[in-house]
Amino acid sequence: MRILGIDPGVATIGFGLVEADRSSARMVTYGTVTTPAGLPLSRRLFQISGDMEDLIGKLKPEVIAVEELFFNNNITTGIAVAHGRGVILLSAEKCGVPLFEYTPSQVKMAVVGYGKAEKRQVMDMTRRLLNLKSVPRPDDAADALALALCHARSFTSRLPQVNGVKETI
Repeated sequence: MRILGIDPGVATIGFGLVEADRSSARMVTYGTVTTPAGLPLSRRLFQISGDMEDLIGKLKPEVIAVEELFFNNNITTGIAVAHGRGVILLSAEKCGVPLFEYTPSQVKMAVVGYGKAEKRQVMDMTRRLLNLKSVPRPDDAADALALALCHARSFTSRLPQVNGVKETI
């Protein structure tokens, strides 16, 4: 399964493509999509839309995993990221690629085994699980690879399924 993980944003959007099956996952590529500072938000969103559609067309993922937003202290930044995330969701839909959303805690649980893991732990486990020599940079790309791994570990697990939905134990 080709899984495109996307860490949403407006200035920088991380992406990571992973190929996974029941027993392994390997990194195919990763990077970022950026928009120039100083552009009006509407122009940045328009650029994100085109860039994401081009990226999806080029990488040909079977599914896309996107992080759900978590608002901490800065709600203004969170609102801008929400705009960018909305454009990313729209781009996935326009390209006809199934989309799955994961909370930060779900990603941490899938990658590290602990839902309150620290960012450095998630990055190190992402590196280890994908057999990489170093932690991918920038952080946005590493986060996107962790999202792809989260989906891989969720949907390739051996947990029993009922009507295509995994049962919780």
